[in-house]
Amino acid sequence: LLTANTLPFLDFERAGFSTRSAEVIAARDQSWIARTPYGFAVLRHHEAGQVLRDRRFRQGSYHWPVRMGLEGSFARFWSNSVISQEGDRHKVWRRLLMDALSDDFVLSLKPEFQKIAEGLIAPMSESVTSDFMAHFAMPFAGMVNCVLLGLPIDQWPDVSRHASNLGLAMGLGCKEHEVTFNTSCDALMALSKDLVERARCDPSDQSYPARLTHAFDRAGIGDEQVLLDLIVISIFGGVDTTKGQLGFLMTLFADQPEEWAKLRADPDLADAAINEAVRMRPTTTWATREAIEDLVLGHVAIPFGSTVHVLSHATGTDTSVHDGRFDITAARRVHFGFGGGSHHCIGHFLARTDMAAALRVLASRIKAFEVTSASFQPDSGNTSPIEVMLKVDWTK
Repeated sequence: LLTANTLPFLDFERAGFSTRSAEVIAARDQSWIARTPYGFAVLRHHEAGQVLRDRRFRQGSYHWPVRMGLEGSFARFWSNSVISQEGDRHKVWRRLLMDALSDDFVLSLKPEFQKIAEGLIAPMSESVTSDFMAHFAMPFAGMVNCVLLGLPIDQWPDVSRHASNLGLAMGLGCKEHEVTFNTSCDALMALSKDLVERARCDPSDQSYPARLTHAFDRAGIGDEQVLLDLIVISIFGGVDTTKGQLGFLMTLFADQPEEWAKLRADPDLADAAINEAVRMRPTTTWATREAIEDLVLGHVAIPFGSTVHVLSHATGTDTSVHDGRFDITAARRVHFGFGGGSHHCIGHFLARTDMAAALRVLASRIKAFEVTSASFQPDSGNTSPIEVMLKVDWTK
């Protein structure tokens, strides 16, 4: 039986620490689990699946605001959101979200997603160079969210900015951004309240917030703050993940241009390409669980109350399961870029659908490209490219 003191240590608090670093890979070679200043880190694929499905753990990031000393509106929102719930409450709220965000509803929006992508590509194609994040990924994610919310797409800058600001709360340096993400949380709460009022006043409203509001009212939950929190968490997840993952997709394709050629030859590989990107370069760097009893897993003692972070990149590139290469035609085992178990990402189908629409349009217009420069947020919490400068050979 191994105890924490016998495990490798990863210093999450060290300046510049990256969940994709050589030290993380070296720790994975030594052990399936490591110690960190915030509990444990799971580094291998098999044990990641065990932890995410083991009922001796609960969702763990509910405690994040307290652990990081956060105060204000975001801390309240996060601690009470569906992500932080367990048991019957979590099941009821999750079902409301899943019904409102049904596959049929998402698929009905595909033509709008494609139209948005085509509209963004048109001005980009007038120049050989462009910042993919500023000219495509960010506006695409924001406009898609506006379609989902039933808002005019020209409101995307505010929606995207506030949603991205919430992502600042999930990194190790979150405390320094507290005023920013609290302000954005307040703005998204006010927007959600307006959307709920519209849904109840306009019978013709068929937007996602309207579907969720009507499902909420039918369920008779009563606590209006629950509904507002559900809408805000949807906006947050919808913008931040899509924006970041599209950016990472382009950097992966730039490193292996033969994969871009495969996609251009067969656009139906878009779904597989997205799956590979989430496995190889996930925007959510970890999924968090907390032990609700003393337990032993893989010969390691994990005491009650311990936080366990499942590191998405380390587990997704575990060489005992994957070959470590970005390959959109390879058969892959399940990855945990969208989490797993009862807290598996509710919006994963929406994210896959809107990104696939974007990727098909990009592949139809871009013959080849290279990344001339790029900058990134830290590899912790929720991460994303900040800038991805492309030099593009456009199709005629």
